[in-house]
Amino acid sequence: MDKDDSEKDVWITGIGLVSSLGEGCEEHWQKLATGAPMEPVVENAAFAPYPVHPLVELDFSKQIPGRSDMRQMGTWQKIGTYTAGMALDDAGIAGNEALLEKANLIVAAGGGERDLEVDTAILEAIGKPEDDEKSRNDILMNDLRPTHFLSELSNLLAGNISIVHGVVGSSRTFMGEEMAGFSAVEIAAKRIRNQQGELFLVGGAYNAERQDMLLQFDLGRTLWADAYQPLWARQAGGGGMVLGSVSAFLVLESKKHALARGAKPYAKLGKILSGRSKRNGNGATQLAKQQFETLGDDLPPGPLGCLSGASGIKDTTRQELAFIESLKDKGQDVALRG
Repeated sequence: MDKDDSEKDVWITGIGLVSSLGEGCEEHWQKLATGAPMEPVVENAAFAPYPVHPLVELDFSKQIPGRSDMRQMGTWQKIGTYTAGMALDDAGIAGNEALLEKANLIVAAGGGERDLEVDTAILEAIGKPEDDEKSRNDILMNDLRPTHFLSELSNLLAGNISIVHGVVGSSRTFMGEEMAGFSAVEIAAKRIRNQQGELFLVGGAYNAERQDMLLQFDLGRTLWADAYQPLWARQAGGGGMVLGSVSAFLVLESKKHALARGAKPYAKLGKILSGRSKRNGNGATQLAKQQFETLGDDLPPGPLGCLSGASGIKDTTRQELAFIESLKDKGQDVALRG
């Protein structure tokens, strides 16, 4: 690699991670790398008939010391702000005002959490003999709290991270799910490689333990509504999603900047590829094949680690598994986790 290419390297120098498996990289590594089958953490009763992967218990005050800050955040914002603080600690830049002033923030966020009591009242009213449009409007007019919805706007996670942790460079929020996460990392990497920034904090958070969110997925008939089964095994029963609470943040920085402050990287970020395909046919398989071929020589030699984000929905998950199995058929040594 020539000097110019090396200077465009993007290093991962900090990681913040929480999920049902635990808190922090080391705890996740110990549970994922044992080589023995790992028992997932599942909550079957609280949202029956839908199993969920609940978040590990956290002491939010370790990263969000201000009680007033904590009170005005929804759970998803607390999870994200906490994990962002972990990443900053891990990278050695937490509390360093000189670095935080130029740290740029890119967040992937879904919709905020809803007022469950108001939603429940409306749903319970629907179908009753006395139900009409006026009665529902009365509930909306009298019970909705505009301040609640303002505090749940998607860009409020980025705002709270800036307030609590002092990350005061540029700020951008992508609203959505998987594609928003891809875009957050992709844009940060491009800006570093184009010398439009040296230091970025990127990530997102998701709280799956929400009745309103489970209702939305249930209306789409996409949830797994039975005793827990692993991702690939659910295909035999028609497929379905098991949601999980999780948050992950990365500190990305240029190689030059990291070396100047004596930071050691976890890894160098390679190519980031994303795309879309039609839901019918085998479009997803064809897209995956094209992207894998695009990686080419960028893939490191030896076994390939594959951490799948397959949802569990029957057809798309089947296609993803078939594509990965086709790599094995061609002699590629693939270690698959889903």
